[in-house]
Amino acid sequence: MNAIKTVFLMSLMMALFLVVGYLLGGKSGMTIAFIFSLAMNFGSYWFSDKIVLAMYRAKPVTREEAPRFYDLVERLAKNANLPMPKVYIINDPTPNAFATGRNPQNAAVAATTGILQSLNDEEIAGVMAHEIAHVKHRDILISTIAATLVGTISYIAQMAGWLAMFGRNDDREEGSGLGGLFLIILSPIIAMMLQMAISRSREYMADEGGAKISGNPLALANALAKISRANQVHHMRDVNPATAHMFIISPLFGGLGKLFSTHPPVEERIKRLQEIAAGKR
Repeated sequence: MNAIKTVFLMSLMMALFLVVGYLLGGKSGMTIAFIFSLAMNFGSYWFSDKIVLAMYRAKPVTREEAPRFYDLVERLAKNANLPMPKVYIINDPTPNAFATGRNPQNAAVAATTGILQSLNDEEIAGVMAHEIAHVKHRDILISTIAATLVGTISYIAQMAGWLAMFGRNDDREEGSGLGGLFLIILSPIIAMMLQMAISRSREYMADEGGAKISGNPLALANALAKISRANQVHHMRDVNPATAHMFIISPLFGGLGKLFSTHPPVEERIKRLQEIAAGKR
């Protein structure tokens, strides 16, 4: 199923580029867009994880550099019967974390310095077990490619804006200006809906999987409550909205960020974890 979703996302990316290419330059523009979309699909599959990690200036760490954190991740990976993922730390005081990579053999987990400083060992284990559950469920390629696609959609919306403002190309049809206007309006909506569709159900499954991997669902529930409160008070620096769905708690709050949240309500996630702890699930 995840393979089908991955193909769908890549196909959608290609289709969007072809439409914009045609609106900008007719058939010749569509040809250029086709070549560009092939390059984007290749890059999103092989390098999107590195792009996201670089975006947040995530630093790879070894056991010698962060023994407590590294050993914790190693223990959880063994509990999940997975290869040891690469471990990264993001220098940001706001607690949050995400996983990325194209498969379990090439996975990486990243946590902010805020998580390591504000959560106890059991809570950190719950958070990282959640991220390792994403790796085990093979969600990470989909979410990472989706981040690339959402960023691409935003770029397409900007291109459409320029198209609407400046003149027509004779190779384009009469409705191209109207098509550009539709892209400006619909692109952000498409991006938000895509993130919501991909992320919400995955988070419940990763919470349940993380509870099993760590063996402590209440510690994960406590961690979610602390991370949620902290992100409402202090936002992460330089958050790219295209990657919001990758984090354990959305780093975007307020305005439309709450209405079109990429994550299910924290209260419902905590309730489900409490039910798991009580043996009701």
